[in-house]
Amino acid sequence: MTALHIPRIACEIAPERVIAARANEAGTSIDILSTRTLPAGALVPGLAGANVASPAAVRDAVADALAAISGRGRDVIAILPDASVRIVLLDFESLPEKRQDADPVVRFRLKKSLPFDIEDAALSYDTHRSNGAVKVVAAVTPMAVRQEYEGIFRSAGYSPGVVVPSMLSALGPVDATDPTLILKVDANTTSVAIVQNNDLLLYRTLENARAGTVAAEALADDIYPSLVFFQDTYGSSVTRILLAGLASARELGAALEAQTGARVSDLVSSSQVGTQGNLPASLAASVVGALLGA
Repeated sequence: MTALHIPRIACEIAPERVIAARANEAGTSIDILSTRTLPAGALVPGLAGANVASPAAVRDAVADALAAISGRGRDVIAILPDASVRIVLLDFESLPEKRQDADPVVRFRLKKSLPFDIEDAALSYDTHRSNGAVKVVAAVTPMAVRQEYEGIFRSAGYSPGVVVPSMLSALGPVDATDPTLILKVDANTTSVAIVQNNDLLLYRTLENARAGTVAAEALADDIYPSLVFFQDTYGSSVTRILLAGLASARELGAALEAQTGARVSDLVSSSQVGTQGNLPASLAASVVGALLGA
């Protein structure tokens, strides 16, 4: 990643579609949004083996979606499916200040918790130092998987200068003082995050065995262990739920409120994406977060 230049264009490769968006000059709103549907089976996100089953189909979808919004711009924030990246929260008593000294320490801690070789993985992480301790949010994926996605963008004529997993991108605009649960559902996974005082305290990605069909009761069952763990660990309960992806407050809000007691709303509002096309605002959460969350 680069801290010097954040592109005004973001593009998410999701299991069923490609979504691209461009922010205005001020980075305060979305100028234009474009989406293309992927053929069934063209993308199979995961941590092992090839993710892109139909490179030409995925490349063409990326190229078409970006061509509709990019103008002359070729730098893009590339957003990867959650199933292709492992997010791990780590606590350290201390961590070297210099990145080159901290990297081996973080990799060592990750070594036993990953289903792939950490020494041949792409690693990015943020650190938060407080009260003498260090909290780390690490995103790690096999190097071959990252290169596969980056190769799609490059073959389409774009430069993926920033690469970020979908859920972390969607969390960009979240402003949460009270315990807030964020759910992002796609065809393959349900990603669960709990934020309090703008700190990410819990993160899990669950496999979606229902192939994109999201029932309120089943979703509540899936997230219940995470809610219990949070309450037992931090001594407080979630008071708000934000939904993104295939889940939306319209269909799931009443059931989730009844089962959890928390108020439910969409993570992204229609006002943030305008009336461009027929894409529900909830599906644009990651591109909106990438462009407006900084």
